[in-house]
Amino acid sequence: MTQTTDLEQNTEHPVEHNPEQIAFDFLMTDLNLLEDDREWFTVLGSRSVDELWSVIEIGVEGFPDKWVLQVWDTGVCDPSYTFVSPIKAAAGIADLVELPDSVAAAIAAERANN
Repeated sequence: MTQTTDLEQNTEHPVEHNPEQIAFDFLMTDLNLLEDDREWFTVLGSRSVDELWSVIEIGVEGFPDKWVLQVWDTGVCDPSYTFVSPIKAAAGIADLVELPDSVAAAIAAERANN
């Protein structure tokens, strides 16, 4: 009887990954958001590309801003995500006043670099 290693077992029976959850968790950690403020964010869209990776769009419902992340089929999130917004920093942050401070600060900081 031949024994297989964990790596061989994983190759024979790949682990299922949830790209949306991986991207969401990665972004929330990277933005250093409090647990309570994470509920403001949602997955806006998701699509697979060549079964090798997925593109995940995350944003705050009702706002045009979004983060676009890539998750590889291995379950690893690419740390180089993209922020997309039609609103430039010069337009101000008046539209963010209804949001919790940490959420507004995350969007404002990304707009400033956009």
